[in-house]
Amino acid sequence: MAHKKAGGSSRNGRDSQAKRLGVKVYGGERVSAGAIIVRQRGTRVHPGDNVGMGRDHTLYARVAGHVQFRVRGADGNQWVEVVQETSPA
Repeated sequence: MAHKKAGGSSRNGRDSQAKRLGVKVYGGERVSAGAIIVRQRGTRVHPGDNVGMGRDHTLYARVAGHVQFRVRGADGNQWVEVVQETSPA
C-alpha cells in the first residue's frame, strides 16, 4: 500500500529570468561618464560620438553630457551620441 498519493510532475517552471533590456537613458537626458544608455542584443542602436560599446553590445557614455538619438546613413540605422558639456570659462 502506498503511504502517499502519487505526486504528478509539473510541466511548468522553466521560464528564464527577464534580462531587463532596452533604453535606460532617453534623448535630452544628462548622463555621467560610464552610465549605461542602452542594453540590447545585437546592435539595434549604434554607438556614435562619446559612446562606447561593451562586449554584450551594451552602449555606455564615455564622457558626461547629454544623450542624443538620431537616424543616420542610407540604411536608416539608429545612432546614439553624448554631447559633451562645455564648462563655462
